[in-house]
Amino acid sequence: MDTQEFLKKRKFIIQLGKALHKFGTPAYRLEAHLRRVASTLGIEGYFLITPTTMTFVLQHDADQEYNHMARVNPGDLDLGSLARTDELVNQLLEGERTLDDAIERLQEIADKPAPYGRLMTGLSFMLSPAAFAMLMGTSWQDVFWSGILGLPVYLLVIAAEKSRRMAEMLEPLAAILCAIGACAIAHISPQLNIPVVVLSAIIIFIPGLALTLGLAELAARDLMSGTARIMDAMMLMCKLYFGGMLGLVIGHAIFGDVPQVIPVPLERWHSWLAVPILSATLVILFKARSKDAPWGIIAGIIAFIAAQIGGIYLGESMGIFVGAFAVGIYANLYSRWQKAPASIALLQGIVILVPGSKTYIGLNALISGEVMLNQAQIGAQVFLIFMSLVAGLIFSNVAVTPRSTL
Repeated sequence: MDTQEFLKKRKFIIQLGKALHKFGTPAYRLEAHLRRVASTLGIEGYFLITPTTMTFVLQHDADQEYNHMARVNPGDLDLGSLARTDELVNQLLEGERTLDDAIERLQEIADKPAPYGRLMTGLSFMLSPAAFAMLMGTSWQDVFWSGILGLPVYLLVIAAEKSRRMAEMLEPLAAILCAIGACAIAHISPQLNIPVVVLSAIIIFIPGLALTLGLAELAARDLMSGTARIMDAMMLMCKLYFGGMLGLVIGHAIFGDVPQVIPVPLERWHSWLAVPILSATLVILFKARSKDAPWGIIAGIIAFIAAQIGGIYLGESMGIFVGAFAVGIYANLYSRWQKAPASIALLQGIVILVPGSKTYIGLNALISGEVMLNQAQIGAQVFLIFMSLVAGLIFSNVAVTPRSTL
């Protein structure tokens, strides 16, 4: 390999790593993928990835070594770009594209605008809180107002895209405004469950998936990235909780206290309606391709059904293990059938199972002593659910080997 060819391959590997990191690929999967790509291209590579830093060590020959370090921002999930990047890598490794074409195409993927317009994305920000409230087993009015409060949250997200200052305070500000709004709405609908409505309205920010990925990285012995991701998720959870509590204090000061009346909960079968709705909104929020959308929705349904069946025989917390195991196997089979990253189906299914909301509820119980929705021993449940999720994913990869590292 001459020096010019090495420089091209080096450029592609570095751009590939940064792109996949930007699209939300976990560190342990990204490192393994980059090692595979570098080895196939005839380069010996070593990689150290965390949510905020990337280190590349690439060897040209025994005497020449190239090091590259970059400071990056934590990536956001973009499953559509992830799938396109995986296709590009496969085309390059199979000789269907030249290295120059691959570098140019990689840049096009990174610069590609969001696949769904403002209208559909805004609708998803409204439907996802409503669907989550249905899963929480609260009342119809809680479901309705949770969806309504999802709209101002989306407007804040749009503002954060244009302003760095807004982006820095997006999550706590959204929690503050939703809490104040819920206090105001409670005077119109006195049976409103204010804490549940606030939690549902900001559910898009609750870092349950980030906590799960962080624990998965720790289980894969990627200690630096796993610890950093978990601490970042916990700090985000604290900011959301503080914003919610501050908003409630301000709301009660402005509108006064409203007597809490226990609302009439929805029937259990409504959860089965909520799951496909929530899964469909995740397709848009995670920017998945339209052709991958049905697979993602099916993943959410499989995860929920398997967890429900497992919960009947093993209990709620351990039932999550069955759900994670089932959706892990499904994702790996999907990866083989469609020749696409397993993450596309896996993440959309896992989101249905992650106990991000219970983590928030547990934080509320720890600080205020209040228990939302009569969920006792929430701390032990959260711990068992997270461990069940990670164990289910590990066992599923043993049962069905994934097609690729992504």
